[in-house]
Order: sequence, then structure tokens, then C-alpha cells
Amino acid sequence: MLNNHNLVDHNYTEILFEIKPVKDFDGNEIEGLYNAWISLNNPSQYNSYTTDAVKEIVLAFREASNDRSVVAIVFTAVGDKAFCTGGNTKEYAEYYAGNPQEYKQYMRLFNDMVSAILMSDKPVINRVNGMRIGGGQEIGMACDFSIAQDMARFGQAGPKHGSAPDGGSTDFLHLFVGVELAMFSCTVCDPWSAHEAHRHGLLTEIVSALKIDGEFVNNPLVRTDRWVSKKTGEIIYGMPKKGDSMKEAKTLVKSGEMDLSLLDASVEKMCAKLMMTFPNCLSKTINSIRKKKLEHWDQNKESNRDWLALNMMTEAKAGFKAFNDGPRGDREVDFVKLRQMLAKGMEWNNEMHEAISPQYKK
Repeated sequence: MLNNHNLVDHNYTEILFEIKPVKDFDGNEIEGLYNAWISLNNPSQYNSYTTDAVKEIVLAFREASNDRSVVAIVFTAVGDKAFCTGGNTKEYAEYYAGNPQEYKQYMRLFNDMVSAILMSDKPVINRVNGMRIGGGQEIGMACDFSIAQDMARFGQAGPKHGSAPDGGSTDFLHLFVGVELAMFSCTVCDPWSAHEAHRHGLLTEIVSALKIDGEFVNNPLVRTDRWVSKKTGEIIYGMPKKGDSMKEAKTLVKSGEMDLSLLDASVEKMCAKLMMTFPNCLSKTINSIRKKKLEHWDQNKESNRDWLALNMMTEAKAGFKAFNDGPRGDREVDFVKLRQMLAKGMEWNNEMHEAISPQYKK
């Protein structure tokens, strides 16, 4: 009789937890060996994670890690729009904003989620089925591999919406893309296409997901190769294909349909490659490389938790409420007015909050 090393027995309601047979390189199922699929299941809110979902992710990673028959863990989400856009902004705005003591408790759970990924005894593959933004980027980077469909976008949102990307991006991103690009992404929050993210070293692999007239095509919104500007000599990436306007490219996207079968095949192939290794040697190798992430994560996670909690009294309160309550197309605070008011020495209070927030405009 084998011992059960799980903390608790749990029926998952906020996420999907599935055990699927491992397939060999020819697509045949292997008897007695499995992959654990952990899927965020909140597609109507772009798979943002609620407090209850975070708890379940922690338990799911522990359960998958303990399962002797599991070869690899696939961390993904439902649908084709988003892997994850981070914490649930509705919950942030309606419960945590203005309540730093509560958000500090929440961030303990968040930190445990990231640590559960980084401490898994099994390799973790992030199957990026759609956009990976904000906290979604952070939990994605905690994984060991990332395989994405090429219509996905990647980036941060913190300084635009009242926070800092201190849930992992300030610890991990520079390890993937270097300090300069990490600084740019974490501050101005311009998103990268999957092709840009792959070129920067953020992703293991990208595959096509858009089908037009029954054929897979690369993301029409970006160039898949590089070209040299005749005017400046600059090497250009990520622009619409030569001769196509962005409007035409968007029309082309709308005419197609999404199909994630190539993504699934690539993930299955990666799992098969991992199966064909000595399991303890694989685990030790992964843990040795994870140390580079853990050096930063373990050093900063508690002080970051304290700051993020206190920030719920000022900028996070304003930013999350603006995003949640503001009208469509106008969900950011008035940054210029905010800076002008702070330059005059005004304190953070309800008057300032209402003056800068879009939901209070008359």
C-alpha cells in the first residue's frame, strides 16, 4: 500500500484537473503513464484567477507532482483567447482595493502558487492557448517550458493599472530576454506578439493556430521574418506584411477560424521527449536550472508582498477600480492630472481618486 503524500483530497471546481495518457512520437497512448493537465477555467474573464482558483492551483500542482505515474504537467486554460490575464480585476476592485491587510493574505496564496510551480517534481509546460498578460505572464514564466499559438500576445500591465509586476516578472523576465528588454516590458507595458516573444527567448516554440480556407497560416498581423528598412537601414520585426495594411490583416484574421490542434501536437511531442529521459536525472537538471529563478524569487517575494499590499491604499485602488468600473475604451486613470496633483503635494484621498478616475467623469 503506497502512502498518500497530498495535503488534502480535493474536488476541483474553479479549475480543471485532468490526467491524460502520455502519447509516444507516433501518437500512441502509453499504458500506465500520464500527463497532468491543469487548466484555468474562467474564459469569460480571460482566465483571470480568483482567490479560490489560486488555492486550487496550489493543490493541483502538489497533487500532480506527487503522482508517481505522471511524466509532465501541462499548465494551460480553456478556450483560445487567453491563457491568463492575471488576477481577477473585478475581485481586486470590489474586495481588495483599499484593504491592504486582506490583499497581503491573498498575496501569500499567490506566492504559494508561483512556488508550487517552481518546486514541482515534474517538468511543467505552459501551453499558451492565448494572451499571457500581467500575472499570467508571471505564472507562465515560472514554468519550465512555454509552447504558444502564434496569435497570442505577451506582456505586463502593472504600471498602467496601478501595480508593479512584482509577482515574478521583475524576478524572471530579465533571465529570458535580458535587462534592457525586461525594463522596457515591465515599465511601459507594450505587448509582444508571439513571434517577438519567441525571438527574444521567452518561448520554447510557437505554432500556427489560425486557419483560412482550411489551411494553417502564420499570424497575419506580424511579419514572421525580418527585413531592412530602405529609409533607415534598421532591421524591422513584427510589422504587417509588406503591402498589407493593418486593417487588411485584421480582416484576414476575422475571416479565419482558430484551431489549436498544432499546439496540442507540439505539447504532446514535448511530453514524449521528456518521457524518454531518466526521471531523477531530468528532475535534478530542471531543479538546477530553476535555481536561477528561485534566487530572485525567494529573495524578493516577501518584501514584494508587503509593498503590493500597502499599494492597495493608493495607486492599486485607483487603477483596479478604473479598469473595473470605467467605461469601455476608457479604463485608465488620468496620469497627467495625477502627476500634476502629486506635484502640488496633494495627499491620496477620495478627492484625488475621483479627480483622476474615468468612472467619475461627467
